[in-house]
Amino acid sequence: MTTLPLRARLLTALAGDPDGTPPWVLELADGDDTGLFLEDGPAWTVHAGTATMVAGIRALLMQALHPGALAGVHDWSRYREDPLGRLSGTVRWIICVTFGSQAQAERETARVARFHTRVTGDYRAGDGTPSSYSASDSDLVEWVHIAFTDSFLTCHEAWGAPIPGGPDAYVKDWATAGRLMRLAEPPQTAADMRTRIDDLLARGVLRGDIGDEHRVADVVSFLRRPPFEGSMNTAYRLLFASAVATIPARYRRLLGIRRSPFPVVTLTRLVLAVTGRALGSGPRAQDFARERLRRLAAGGLDVVDA
Repeated sequence: MTTLPLRARLLTALAGDPDGTPPWVLELADGDDTGLFLEDGPAWTVHAGTATMVAGIRALLMQALHPGALAGVHDWSRYREDPLGRLSGTVRWIICVTFGSQAQAERETARVARFHTRVTGDYRAGDGTPSSYSASDSDLVEWVHIAFTDSFLTCHEAWGAPIPGGPDAYVKDWATAGRLMRLAEPPQTAADMRTRIDDLLARGVLRGDIGDEHRVADVVSFLRRPPFEGSMNTAYRLLFASAVATIPARYRRLLGIRRSPFPVVTLTRLVLAVTGRALGSGPRAQDFARERLRRLAAGGLDVVDA
């Protein structure tokens, strides 16, 4: 049996395609506008970095602390049956919104929204009272947005290059994606974002398992066991440990996880460097987006100010 090169294995996991060029990636070169985000601006810088591989794990762990969001994952997600398909679906939305034209970003958001209209059910809130949920509920949309933004910012600060304008610039930039998901007032600064997370904890909205529930533990257990083999499995286990290391202790306790005693942050820096070289050996999503921007600029459109 032929073993796929590292780049092909990474792109199969991330994009569902060993070449990294499914139709939605190729479409990044199309379109008649410059997109929602400035080329090489805060969102481009963070989402093009390899630290996103740790951030994705961290975001899923943090999102599991909201029982409403967790219920939606438990009741509707296919992550157990098709973990790589679930991952590539999430990556698709992030990539299209970040690097695509406005039209592509809106189509992808509409695709996600159509699925979310079916995601409804019941759960026990942080205080144990019965509650109902819909994936379009404003409080759940806000939680998913801020948990995502916090995780991607935190991991980029640990392993990524400087962000143009700093952390607040990224939070403000990615607020555009929050508004695209109909979030009325997404945070504009890192301090505001983290205050909102801590406030949810203080009010008892965020919680671990209660009584005989095991939903949080099940998600943590699944994320700890990677759907990879060989060297990919070893690398993933390290990324998981590093994701845990970036989560404050008060949230780790709710998740029932401990920080590794090994120097996982330093080791992850080496793994991400190898990953970056592998992915950089061929075209990446941002390269297709640059094709669109160069085409538009050649046609007389001011890419910077558009």
